Amino acid sequence: MQHLVTIADLSSGEIWRLLELAAELKDEWKSGGNKPVLAGKTLGMVFQKPSLRTRVSFEMGMAHLGGRAMYLSPQEIQLGQRESVADVARVLSRYVHGIMARVFSHAHVEALAAHASVPVINGLSDLEHPCQALSDLFTIYERRGTVEGVTLAYVGDGNNVANSLLLAGSRLGMEIRVATPSGYEPDAQVVSKAREWAREAGSKVTLDASPQSAVRGADVIYTDVWTSMGQEAEREMRLLLFRPYQVNQELLALAKPDAVVMHCLPAHRGEEITDEVIDGPHSIVFEQAENRMHLQKAILASLMAS
Repeated sequence: MQHLVTIADLSSGEIWRLLELAAELKDEWKSGGNKPVLAGKTLGMVFQKPSLRTRVSFEMGMAHLGGRAMYLSPQEIQLGQRESVADVARVLSRYVHGIMARVFSHAHVEALAAHASVPVINGLSDLEHPCQALSDLFTIYERRGTVEGVTLAYVGDGNNVANSLLLAGSRLGMEIRVATPSGYEPDAQVVSKAREWAREAGSKVTLDASPQSAVRGADVIYTDVWTSMGQEAEREMRLLLFRPYQVNQELLALAKPDAVVMHCLPAHRGEEITDEVIDGPHSIVFEQAENRMHLQKAILASLMAS
């Protein structure tokens, strides 16, 4: 890996290596601490959107590996406004050893990677959330000992998380079922690529308007907020449209008895998921949140250790 802009940058072998390295780093950390493989290294973190998990997991991940992280707020770096994305990439490359960017436009992450001379990590864009999806696969792998052959039902808005889950899961032979209202499906090019990879891996990708069909017999139920940052004007309309897609006890009962429930957080409790489910025995939401840090350590070590 040179950068991590999209899951499509990764081969199945590279994804497996990240999952295995994350497991090693997590075990090492719980056994007393990680080796300082990033001693003397600094990660510049460019934020256009606020985040609890992205900021803390990357800062702590760098600290665990002996490096440091520098938070750059939206006021300090206005990508494409105060100065060009290309110039930001060129300047930061002379100050830091890696760049993590959490942005609105996917084109901004692509431009950073095109012009930076240090590794660039997509911490979230409007098209993809690769760190989240890879962490989710690691959480499933840790729970079940495999990813291949696992059936994941994604219920709700076909957003950036859904796009990355489709790409990462299909790469490793997961069956991915996506249930969304008409007009809210994941990106068409992503779906096409995921279906191609799924065929190669002997699995399949299914899009369906029915959450019940998607969840029936599934190993994993996954949901996310119905209204993401930047979509606030659509909130009331989305609340009505997505109401049948709530992950509740009735929907959970259609999955396998040992199914797990995942959510990338923050959760709008009582909207896309009920308290009873997110706090219940099937939920692995907070394991999932912790694993952001460990999988991202694997990304950081792979890209920045030398």
